[in-house]
Amino acid sequence: MVALPDRLLMTYEEYLAWESTQEMRHEFCNGEVIAMAGGTRDHNRVSLNFSKILDNTLADRPCEVYIADVKVQTQPKRKYFYPDVVVTCDERDRNDALVVAYPCLLIEVLSPSTEAYESLSETLRERGFKFSQYRKFETLKEYVLVQVDQPIVEVFQRNDQGQWVFFEYGFSDRLFLKSVNVEITISDLYRQIQFEQKNE
Repeated sequence: MVALPDRLLMTYEEYLAWESTQEMRHEFCNGEVIAMAGGTRDHNRVSLNFSKILDNTLADRPCEVYIADVKVQTQPKRKYFYPDVVVTCDERDRNDALVVAYPCLLIEVLSPSTEAYESLSETLRERGFKFSQYRKFETLKEYVLVQVDQPIVEVFQRNDQGQWVFFEYGFSDRLFLKSVNVEITISDLYRQIQFEQKNE
């Protein structure tokens, strides 16, 4: 694989045409193309568990659940990101085959902080910069961060006053996602994840 330069700049139109030919996913922010870090098996498992629970629960509702390969658009032709799981219940999103622009729920599965520096950088970016961008969605009601190296789920909910309220859940807790009216047992999100082996 040919290494990308430190900064790859292009127009939105160039980005769409270029990324469709790439094996890796790339986010787009104000003309800069950002390669997505590869995920671990546990990262993939947790993302899949979360998306399956939501997809099964929302099957009879006018909501759509997407995982990994669907972009969200925070600013037309300027900012596009790839959350691990996105849910939209807005009919306007059915008109665009490439992006979700009206999400109600966004979920990021965080890379283990004990791996490489890049993982820590990604974690900080998802906690800070990405959330600052996601808050611009008027339709977004919840933002969820799921840790992989320990069973902790952090939830930011937008209240009726438009303020973001923080909640933290552990392995034995139950999480109620207000945005989609779904209750989830946290342990179900970590099905097939072996935490004890990680600490040996």
